[in-house]
Amino acid sequence: MSNAEINIPNAKARGEWAELRFMARAAELGLRVAKPWGDNSPYDLAVDCAGHFLRIQIKCTRYKRQHSYVCTICSSHVPYTPDQLDFIAAYVIPADAWYILPIRATRRQSALVLSPHLTKSKYGKYQEAWHLLQR
Repeated sequence: MSNAEINIPNAKARGEWAELRFMARAAELGLRVAKPWGDNSPYDLAVDCAGHFLRIQIKCTRYKRQHSYVCTICSSHVPYTPDQLDFIAAYVIPADAWYILPIRATRRQSALVLSPHLTKSKYGKYQEAWHLLQR
C-alpha cells in the first residue's frame, strides 16, 4: 500500500500512527526515543541526544491545498512555545516526507504550508532534517 492510499479517518488514531512512523524512522537512524507516560505532556516523544533530551511534538497531514500540504501545529488553537517543546516533527503522509522543525522556526504559527516537491520552499531546509536531532 502506498502512502497515498492510507486513510485513517480518526484523528487520534492517525496521530498515534504518525508517532509510530516517527519512532521507526528514528530507530533506523540510530536515535534513541523515549515516550512520556500518559498523554498530558505538551510533547509526544523525546529523543536522547548525548544525555540531553529533545522534546518533540508529532504532527501529520494529508490535507492538500493546491500543490502543497497544510499541517496544523497547535494545541486547541494555541501555538506551542519553546518552554513546552524543542521540535515539531511534521509528517506529510501522501509524500512520505518528514519535516524536523525547531520550534522557533515555526514563529508561533498555528499551521504550516509544506511543499515536499519544492527544494527551495520556505521550510525546505527542514525536510528530512534528522541531523538536527543528532547534535
